[in-house]
Amino acid sequence: MLKKNQTYQVTIIDLNNLGFGVCKIDGISVFVADTVTGDEAEIRIIKTAKTYAVGTCVKLITPSTIRQSKEDACPVTRRCGGRVYQNVRYEHELELKQAYVTYAMKKAGAGHVKVLPTLSTKNPGGYRNKAQYPVGADKSGKPVIGFYAAKTHDIIPADRCALQPAVFSEIAAFLRGYMEQHGISAYDETTGRGLVRHLYLRTAAATGEIMVCFVINGTAKKKKKELTEELTRRFPAIVSVSTSENTKNTNVIMGNGVKLLWGKPYIEDILCGKRFRISPMSFYQVNHDGAELLYGTAKKLLDLKPGETLLDLYCGIGTIGLSLAEKDTPLIGIEIVPEAIENAKENAALNGMTNAKFFCGDASDARKILADEHLNADAVVLDPPRKGLTPEVTDYLGSLSPKRIVYISCDADTLARDITRFETVGYHTDTAQPVDMFSRTGHVETVCLLSKE
Repeated sequence: MLKKNQTYQVTIIDLNNLGFGVCKIDGISVFVADTVTGDEAEIRIIKTAKTYAVGTCVKLITPSTIRQSKEDACPVTRRCGGRVYQNVRYEHELELKQAYVTYAMKKAGAGHVKVLPTLSTKNPGGYRNKAQYPVGADKSGKPVIGFYAAKTHDIIPADRCALQPAVFSEIAAFLRGYMEQHGISAYDETTGRGLVRHLYLRTAAATGEIMVCFVINGTAKKKKKELTEELTRRFPAIVSVSTSENTKNTNVIMGNGVKLLWGKPYIEDILCGKRFRISPMSFYQVNHDGAELLYGTAKKLLDLKPGETLLDLYCGIGTIGLSLAEKDTPLIGIEIVPEAIENAKENAALNGMTNAKFFCGDASDARKILADEHLNADAVVLDPPRKGLTPEVTDYLGSLSPKRIVYISCDADTLARDITRFETVGYHTDTAQPVDMFSRTGHVETVCLLSKE
């Protein structure tokens, strides 16, 4: 067992999806922050366990050839844990993500699936169209708005974030100054007191529209009008201002609903040639250009024929199904969030897609919904949450027996597990296509086509 505070000279042999370099000392794996594959470094052990240890880089002796220049570095990444791959060249990051999906397949018993090179927009910065900033107070009681430090609820000020548009940090700075000037209190997790809990922002890449939602601990009675007027004067791209009341002692950000203070209850974006209205409570991919790349790949795999009916499970506001379908394609969407279903219906009408029908329900309700409506599906697209599909949904899709299923996943481990489950109901896939939707982070989207043998 390695001892704490011992120093070693090591060669880093791997890099995990949390951004830690990996080396071996006496057969024990040691995870070292701020190192990358190929680095020769002097490290100090800071934590030990039975099967592994954690180290810190004391001195970089010989930098790896895959290291990214320091000019691209974010000063707060070590604290917030966001850009875990900022120390490696972007080309190598794409290789790491392909390797991660490959390992997930092998681990789940789907090693026969060939994982293709990771697709990318080649634009790894400023892509996030959504931010949820926690609001708190520093030791002197002044408001602070930013990001939680990794594994804590300490807030790091959001002076800038390389993954988000600069205007987000500007709006956060404005709100911080306004709160301090006008004595508006920030939420305190320990006491449950204070008004402003989160600043929630969204922007639309194609139109430039910005949505602002203040998550508050109670009802805002003072300064609402003045704050909104000043905010929209300084940032004319803002077209929607709302509040969401959340008085519960919870880590859930949004409350049960949203109250519009000013402007429209949505922003509009254009994705894959279709126009979409996005409300605060609705899911929408955080990387617009990455979403176009992902959905374009899914559309090619699905290869819908004229007259075929498409079932979009976990449809959200309809972005995937409407993006994959042609104007006259019969489309069925199922989503558990009522506000999202209303948005989906609006989005279908907005794009003149009269053959689209959307139903509110869980994916497990699909059997009953389709039976009650006397509907069937020739093809299915699904984009489930990180936990993947339940066995009941997999079994139902097997009994529904669509010709093709396109599976979009944000977690390669649950995708690989579900691929093996689909094999038991007669579906198989030969390839999986990673798509880099979350550049500089350890996350990767993967899309694959499942078809009958």
